[in-house]
Amino acid sequence: MTSQRLTRDVFGTLPDGRAVERVVLRAASGFEARIISFGAALQALMAPDAAGQCDDVALGYDDLAGYAAERRFFGATVGRYANRIGNAHFVLDGQDVRLVANNGPHALHGGPNGFDRKLWQVTETGDGDQPYVTLAYVSADGEEGYPGRLDVKVTYQLTGPTELSLAFTASTDHPTVVNLTNHSFFNLEGAVPSSDILDHRLTVAADHFLAIDPTAIPLPGPPRPVAGTPFDFRKPIPVGARIRHSDAQLRNGRGYDHNFCLPDDRRLKFAARLAAPRSGRILELFTDQPGLQIYSGNYLDGSIAGKQGRLYRQSDAICLEPQVWPNAPNRPDFPSPRLGPGEVYRRHIVYRFSNRGAAA
Repeated sequence: MTSQRLTRDVFGTLPDGRAVERVVLRAASGFEARIISFGAALQALMAPDAAGQCDDVALGYDDLAGYAAERRFFGATVGRYANRIGNAHFVLDGQDVRLVANNGPHALHGGPNGFDRKLWQVTETGDGDQPYVTLAYVSADGEEGYPGRLDVKVTYQLTGPTELSLAFTASTDHPTVVNLTNHSFFNLEGAVPSSDILDHRLTVAADHFLAIDPTAIPLPGPPRPVAGTPFDFRKPIPVGARIRHSDAQLRNGRGYDHNFCLPDDRRLKFAARLAAPRSGRILELFTDQPGLQIYSGNYLDGSIAGKQGRLYRQSDAICLEPQVWPNAPNRPDFPSPRLGPGEVYRRHIVYRFSNRGAAA
């Protein structure tokens, strides 16, 4: 199916013979989002620089083989629970829930076979001025240990000349926990990076963050103030300005891999701004989630050949992942991820790009 604003084709075939679809959403500005049904992933995002030149700003692979062979979460829809659940265990409504551990003793990003490893179904598309695609997946009761059948949908839509919006919905037949996000790795200089993201200027609308232990589980106690720490991004500062400071939290995360605490009011609100000095690209992120996990690509080690065969190395990209706080099922003092029958999970992410020049 082809139109001026939407293209749908086959991206590749999985080893079991199932076809993976690709849907491309295009804006008149040249802004373009490419979504694949494997992992409901954002495979590419073409955004204009200060000179109007469009380039891909999302790390990943050029073909399906890379996504199928390597679990690196590039652009993926992550669930049933994004981030970590401590000791792969929690109690829900008095029920003892045991998950499949895949990050030491913890459950990470839904377990070893989370939503990013699933083939989603393209259920709806629409073109016109705001083209969109909706993908759906049904997670069976007990999948990776999680209770309840979960019916999940994510809609990618171009909602402005250089704006991509993601809307997540889910419903269940039994009480469960849900925490969905997108796990794109951004480099606003380009997905085949000639430079890392340490000089990208980052702003985060958060006064507090969650301190973590060496296994990336939040420590007991309330969120810590960012003031006076390397985690204070309330004013624009290069990502790398303090990333190598002798700070216990930076050591625990091997850089930034922490949740920043946003208002838990379910309003769509400004959460972060990222600006690249050379291309002039600016990304503003809006969300109704209560947290933003910032990950500075600490575990990219040069062993992965991504787009155009480029080896991705530490700090070649940054992830800005809106979500419920990590380990919330075990922390009644954190925002709740509980979803019950008859309720509908609804969360949103908006990526808004602009290009105001290198001085922005």
